[in-house]
Amino acid sequence: MEVKTITVVGAGPAGRRLAQAAASAGFFTVLEDISPEKLSQGIASIRQSLDEAVVRGEVAAAFRNKTFALLSVSNRVEEAIRDADLIIEAVPDELEMKLELFTIFDKFAKPGAIFASNASSLHIADLSDMTVYRERCVGLRFSSRDADGEQMEIVKAAATSEETVEACSEVARRMEKRAVLIESSPCAQAPQTAETARGA
Repeated sequence: MEVKTITVVGAGPAGRRLAQAAASAGFFTVLEDISPEKLSQGIASIRQSLDEAVVRGEVAAAFRNKTFALLSVSNRVEEAIRDADLIIEAVPDELEMKLELFTIFDKFAKPGAIFASNASSLHIADLSDMTVYRERCVGLRFSSRDADGEQMEIVKAAATSEETVEACSEVARRMEKRAVLIESSPCAQAPQTAETARGA
């Protein structure tokens, strides 16, 4: 399972960060939000972040330009996800909203696409119940416990396949993040078990 195109649904702070990381890693990236204002703010924020990185000497102008060229926007989720190999929803942690998105993913995503949630307070199994492709559902987020931003948490539900986990681990590696696997218990209010660092 090779990931080439990533769609991030939700242009808030978490979505912007994920979209910038994806494009910077060389993935074709679509940032989607129903709000044109949020999309404009999201793109402006990413542009500013890249410009500041150039000024600080952290990246070259050519890298910034290439990263921005890989990034596109959409305000229709059905269209934004059609060609995506990995779909990451990064909307607020409201169960009904996320359940609706997973229903849309199930209907409009291409065969084999991975459905990921950036949720921190909701269980991935509750979201994957909305789809027939539970093995391709996973939690995916930057660790809030990692001040340096060098870790990406991969939250695995009971039905999540190893192939899905490996594909997300490769995405983390390309983003230059250390993948941390969390085995999530369906009885827990939030992922509770020990973390296992996977080779990046």
